[in-house]
Parts: sequence; structure tokens; C-alpha cells
Amino acid sequence: MNRQEYLEQIESVIANGKYKDNWQSLSNHKTPEWYYRDKLGIFIHWGIYSVPGYGSEWYSRSMYDKNVREFEYHIKTYGPQNKFGYKDFIPMFKAEKFDPAKWIELFKNAGARYVMPVCEHHDGFAMYETEFNRWNAVDMGPHRNVAGELKAECEKQGLTFCASTHRAEHYFFMNPGRTFDSDVNDDDYRDFYGPAVAFPEFLGKEMTPTTENIYATGASEEWLEDWTVRTCELIDKYQPSILYFDWWIQNHSFKPYLKKICAYYYNRAEEWGKEVTINYKHEAFPPTVATFDVERGALTDISPIPWQTDTAIGKQSWGYRADNEYKTSRQIICDLIDIVSKNGMLLLNVGPKPDGTITDEETKVLTDLGDWLRLNGEGIYGTTFWKKFGEGKVNADGGFFKDGDEKKFTAHDFRFTYKDGCLYAFQMRPNGKDIKIKTLRKRDIHDFLVNSATLLSTGESLEFERNADEMVIKAVKGFKSDTPVCIKFEID
Repeated sequence: MNRQEYLEQIESVIANGKYKDNWQSLSNHKTPEWYYRDKLGIFIHWGIYSVPGYGSEWYSRSMYDKNVREFEYHIKTYGPQNKFGYKDFIPMFKAEKFDPAKWIELFKNAGARYVMPVCEHHDGFAMYETEFNRWNAVDMGPHRNVAGELKAECEKQGLTFCASTHRAEHYFFMNPGRTFDSDVNDDDYRDFYGPAVAFPEFLGKEMTPTTENIYATGASEEWLEDWTVRTCELIDKYQPSILYFDWWIQNHSFKPYLKKICAYYYNRAEEWGKEVTINYKHEAFPPTVATFDVERGALTDISPIPWQTDTAIGKQSWGYRADNEYKTSRQIICDLIDIVSKNGMLLLNVGPKPDGTITDEETKVLTDLGDWLRLNGEGIYGTTFWKKFGEGKVNADGGFFKDGDEKKFTAHDFRFTYKDGCLYAFQMRPNGKDIKIKTLRKRDIHDFLVNSATLLSTGESLEFERNADEMVIKAVKGFKSDTPVCIKFEID
């Protein structure tokens, strides 16, 4: 099927389906029950950029940008960009140790319930089989259908497969290479490097304010149609249960095409009998059409609408970086609890090495997370928010890119979740002493009865008393922990 035929198919599916390409029709699309129940997913940033393993997953842009350190690093390590361009990393991306069964087993043991590979990053290299991009991992590099193999393994091991596409930004992404003698200017590779439009507003420091401004210069109609077709092909070939978009799609030029993709996807899901949603940032979609995502950040309070944080174990890069620094297991566990207490879900990223192995640091965090969830997951999975998210002075800073430092929780900081007549209270930084929760103090009115208290990690019953100032839970050995402890209260 060529591009025009696919565009006609998209129109036909929308015309004959339940969902039309307008916000009125698409609004109030239900958050998937499986998604809200499962809470934790794994994001995977893996591609050509893992080969240099330097800077970040933006290496494909940075190596052509004279104003950043990757530019000189590339020349010193690989040669000038007109002799060794980004395309020349492809034969080096062999993925010789990629074992999808091992990956999915690790993610499952970590307690994750859904998996989302980046099927195409801003660099334009597709990690899946596609009819519309000859630059793909099946025909080049690993010579493997990475997304397809992960989907098959997810189905085998009982995890939900999702997909991310960051192709929208490829419109301008490689454009620093237009400003000097580089292989980006070679027409033989135009279909790989993309238009790489070199308008001043997409270069240097102007790029971020331009691409975050909904009213700024947008993409061409030709690009948007092509992007729509490629996205819908990804939907049809892999039937993801979540479709994730990165930024820039909030730009005005994308709006009509977003509506078509959304209607097409939701109609296809009706045919498949699947519950699906779209992840978006900024104001790309109205809030009841898809699921809002906060990149490397959080909210400061409960959202009435389910939302998601995507963050990475690695601090400096989403993809593999040889000198990356990593978050502690405790930080990830605390972030998960905080997010769930505010009606959110967590999409946790790993950045595998070019050979297909996952770093020891990320493996340890995932293993620790799984160990903790096996004991305390009852207070996470299938829960909803309580009347307040928590207690204590420490809270997240709202917004994007606020996840670098571990929050300094104390024994006075708590987070709450609720499920099936039970309240779950997490002490975020246990000190081994009696636990005192002011929120659960005894009241004469507007109160509830607490019938029992149980420490989830051991299953032992706890002694407690409530007075007008606080609830006091008597200390037991299990309160001594480097990670949060969870107490389950059966309430009336």
C-alpha cells in the first residue's frame, strides 16, 4: 500500500467507525482499566545512539552542532562529519546479545505490567519492520525486528505491549548538519536525515522555545501526511495498547492530523476488542481524550484524571551513556509511591547497551524494585487515590525535568492509597520507631473506624491506638527498612 492508499484507508476507517476526527467525538474516551490497575511500565530507549554512548540519545543532533561537546568528541573519535556521519554508526549497531525473552523476564520480575519500546526516535531509524522507512533495524544494523520480537515476548509472558514514536521531531532534528560540510547535505541520505529544515527558529538555542510554542512555525503538509501514514502503519502492524508521542505535536500544524490518528487508533482498537490510550505532553490533546504525561517530573497533588510520569533510571540520558549516573532503588520506589498516591502511573526507562545487554546498575534497580513490590505491591496495584495523597513537609516539585535529586523524605512523610475497603499508608523513610500519622487521628465526626492494621512486608498484625492528635502504631522489627514500609488498614 502506498502513502496515498493509506491516507484513503485512514479516511475510510474514520468514516465508518465510532470515533470521528474531532474533539467532541474523541472526548471522554475511557482510561483503560488494565492501565489504571497495573500502574508500572518499562520504557526502552535503544537505538543507533547507543553505539557512541556519549552525551545522550540526542547524539544524532549534537554531533552536528558546533556549540556542544559532542561535536568535537565526534571528530576526535570517529573523524569529520562529512567522512563519518550518523549513518555510519548503523553497521556498528549489531545487538549481538539482544535477548527479548531475558529482557521481558527482567521487566516482569521488576513488577512491571506493560512495556513500551521507542519504535523510532528523533534520529529517524525505525526499530521495527516497516514499508515506509528503508532505514530500519530489520534491513540494517541488527537485522532484527526489535519491536516485533518484544511484542511476541510480552504476549508469551503476560505483559502488555505498547509503542512510542518520536518521529515528528525528525522534521528538523538533524538540521545543524546543514550549516557546514557534513553528510546531512548528501542527497543520497536525504530519506534518512529527513528534511532537516534549517530555518533559524529550529537551530541552536531557538529550537526549544520554537518547538514548545503552539503558535510557532510548524511542519509542512507533506511531512505531516507522511508522519500520519507511518504512525497508522505502526498502529496496524503492532496493535499497541498505548501509543506514546513526544513533544512538538502540540504545535498548531499537527492538530488536524492528531485528530485523525487518534480517531483511527481508537476505531482500530474497537475492532481488536482492546482498551487503548495515547500518551501526550503539553497541550497536544484535551484532557479527556488521552492520558497526560509528565516527563521526568510529577504533580504536587491528586489529579482527578489518571496521568503518567515517564522517567529514567539513568540521570543524564534516556539512552545508553558510558558514564551515566543512576538513581537509587529507593528513589525509584519512593517516586512510584508518590505518583500512584496522586492518581498516576509510572513509565520507568532503561537504556540498553548497543550489544543488547542492560546495564548492571539498571538491572539492580529493577531487581530491587521487584523485590519490594512482591512484598508491598498490594498497596500499589489496583489502587486508587484516597481523600488526600499524603502527609508531611516533603513533596515533589511540580512540572517537567524535576526528578534529578532524591527527595529528602523523613519518618514524618507518608503517602496514601485505597482499594476495596482498605487504606494503605506508606512511611516514606522509616526509622524503626513507632509510626505516628496525624491524618488518622480520632475524630468525633467525619471519621471512620479502623478495624485492623497489618504490615504488608511481613503480614503481621500491628497494635495501634488513636487519639485526638494522631494514630500511633507500635514498632515492630519490620519497621527497620531502607525503603518505604506499607501498613494496610481495614476500615469501616
